[in-house]
Amino acid sequence: MMQNIETIPSPDLFELYKDGIESKTVVIIDILRATSTIVWAFENGINHIKPVLHGEEALKERENGYLAAAERNGQMVEKFDMGNSPKSYDREYIEGKKVALTTTNGTVACHLASSAKRVLIGSFLNLDAVVKEVQNDKNDVLLFCAGWKGKYNLEDTLFAGAVASSCAKEFEIEDDATYAAMDLWHIAKGDLRAYLNKASHVKRFKRLGNHADLAFCVQQNITDIVPEFKNNTIQ
Repeated sequence: MMQNIETIPSPDLFELYKDGIESKTVVIIDILRATSTIVWAFENGINHIKPVLHGEEALKERENGYLAAAERNGQMVEKFDMGNSPKSYDREYIEGKKVALTTTNGTVACHLASSAKRVLIGSFLNLDAVVKEVQNDKNDVLLFCAGWKGKYNLEDTLFAGAVASSCAKEFEIEDDATYAAMDLWHIAKGDLRAYLNKASHVKRFKRLGNHADLAFCVQQNITDIVPEFKNNTIQ
């Protein structure tokens, strides 16, 4: 019997997909930027990341030796050690350290999916490694797009489409969201960055001057690390 693969287009739809989640593998997707930043942090030797829902929680973890990181509305929050930009997670700063991180979308999705059998962190940076991991798992898969404050977004959907397209021969696909994501991926994959110029989050990034982060986060397969969220930490 083939495994199923489904796409959750937004956290606001999570309730429709949570039945039986305890036996499934969930891939958290927040391309701009939480999952991209998390993957890059592990490539650069971070010890672990503790995703939390509120800034106060991240600040409190300083008492336990954590760096406190926070992003809201695409920007770093004052009084925190770092934000949600990959460039803040260079090896010389974070190697061997632990970070308590809260973001607008990605860390929320992690906690929603915490009862899954496995919760993997996916980005274009580790696309092929994520595909291999879910193919080897033999579990049904949920591709969980973090979106933007509950709304659908293009960049997370495109990553879901990339994963699903690579797994199409091994998995049963029955939901329209996954087919739509795959179709979008086939349209966009030839020039991903150009396609994403129309995305609302990309326009938001440009207003904030985050051009470098956008270019970084659409790179493909620069690491084979697949972080996993378990026991309240990403390892």
